[in-house]
Amino acid sequence: MIEEYGKGYLVLLLPVSFLIVFLVATWRIWVAMILLVLGIKVWQRYQWESWCQKVNPLFGQIVYENQGKITPIDLAARCNFPGNLAKRYLDTKAEEFGVTPSKSNDGNQIYYFLNTIALSSIFDNSEPNTDIESDTEKVPAAILSAPIIEETKELEEIQLELKQTPQEKEPKLTLEENLLFGSLIQSELAKRLNVYSSTIYKHRNDPDFSEWTRNRDPDGMSWVYSPETKEFFPEEEEIN
Repeated sequence: MIEEYGKGYLVLLLPVSFLIVFLVATWRIWVAMILLVLGIKVWQRYQWESWCQKVNPLFGQIVYENQGKITPIDLAARCNFPGNLAKRYLDTKAEEFGVTPSKSNDGNQIYYFLNTIALSSIFDNSEPNTDIESDTEKVPAAILSAPIIEETKELEEIQLELKQTPQEKEPKLTLEENLLFGSLIQSELAKRLNVYSSTIYKHRNDPDFSEWTRNRDPDGMSWVYSPETKEFFPEEEEIN
């Protein structure tokens, strides 16, 4: 039994031993072959990219002329190289730009690379809505310009109101009408002196307020301010 098990292990160990010896003896050759294959792959990749760089201008020209549509036959006929090479090139471009090829009725593949020229051509070929344009032409110019004229008039009226002085906005009252209750409030005195109410408020506590009001009063009257009643009285009728 022991001898049989030993023979079985020996049968397994012999091939493994020969393989290990073979690899140890020839590992340099295997490394060289792997490097050679990688070098060939890199060189082929470089040649393919260089060739694509030369074909790219022709590809762009065909896409421009055909408004984005191109087939392997078009590219092969223009560039004078085999059809399978043209198909490989278009497949590479389709993967780069995310384009899915479609098949025509005769079974040939068609690639659509939409660019600005193709899109503008699509929009130009679309029919415009002429009904809106014809309806607009039927509307008289006077009707179309009426809202603009009305807005211009309203703007002029607003500007005229802003330019008016307090004297133009409110009619001047006589002294008897102003002194109907024996005194004037701030807004009434402002109208009489033809100034703004804020101007009266600014000067009412000044020492020379009486002189200031006399120079602006149409009858040459002097006015004084009463802090108790918040009213204005002629200087001879001042209320303490």
